[in-house]
Amino acid sequence: MTIGSTTGHTLVVINRALSPRHAESAHVPVVGMGTSQTFDTDDAGLVRDVVGCALAAGTTLFDSSPMYGKAEVRLGEALQGRRDGAIVVTKVWTPDHDGAERQMDASAAFYGGRVELMQIHNMVEWPTRLEQIEARRDRGEIGLVGATHWKAVEFPALEASMRTGRVDTIQIPYNPIEREVEERILPLAAELGLGVLIMRPFAKSGLMGNPPADAELAPLAAFGIHTWAQALLAWGLSHPATTVSIPATSKPDRATENAAAGAAQVLDDEHRDLIARLATR
Repeated sequence: MTIGSTTGHTLVVINRALSPRHAESAHVPVVGMGTSQTFDTDDAGLVRDVVGCALAAGTTLFDSSPMYGKAEVRLGEALQGRRDGAIVVTKVWTPDHDGAERQMDASAAFYGGRVELMQIHNMVEWPTRLEQIEARRDRGEIGLVGATHWKAVEFPALEASMRTGRVDTIQIPYNPIEREVEERILPLAAELGLGVLIMRPFAKSGLMGNPPADAELAPLAAFGIHTWAQALLAWGLSHPATTVSIPATSKPDRATENAAAGAAQVLDDEHRDLIARLATR
């Protein structure tokens, strides 16, 4: 079975909304794209090139947030003329209730009046944000409801939102040096049938500074993995509870390389352990 196959690891979209809980579905490649820092730029041409390479390679899901500076603006510009080929995932992030409405209005305007998945960023005022997102979903402005956090100390709030039965997806950090979600969050997501978006698959580039030698990666070639970035992406996506990984990049060729990880074979425990050892040596 490949990571990007239609069983086990595929993010599904219904009426342009993500949820593995729905029966009728169209399938989306499991390697998406994040935009934190990389799209916070004045270089609109570069962002359009990166998005173009991602789309050409089969990446259709793009994650952003109002807290990412100019990233939402740049992504919206880059998707002009090709919005129908993209799944837009963004967030609401403010303690102010009226400000949250303005943020979501702005996001909708950037992306042609709709957002496929709106997430509560870092669980800020999450009970009220959940109600606000649901109201927009019920009006047809938003597809699904998500929740995110990157700090393990805040995972109890994330877990509480999951247990409401009102959240469709979660977004969490997951890589060989950040594995806290394996204890409670990923098992609960699997139990509840939630989509899981992996942020920071490279540990905010911390795992990319000293990549293993080609000879060390050679055992992974049989799985269709040829680079360290692909190995890290496949490592996260080989967990049975995960759905899509959203690595960020400002390099068009890296967008193509990352997308290719979706065609890799699911890793067995032995080869996942190999990647973890290489990452933590």
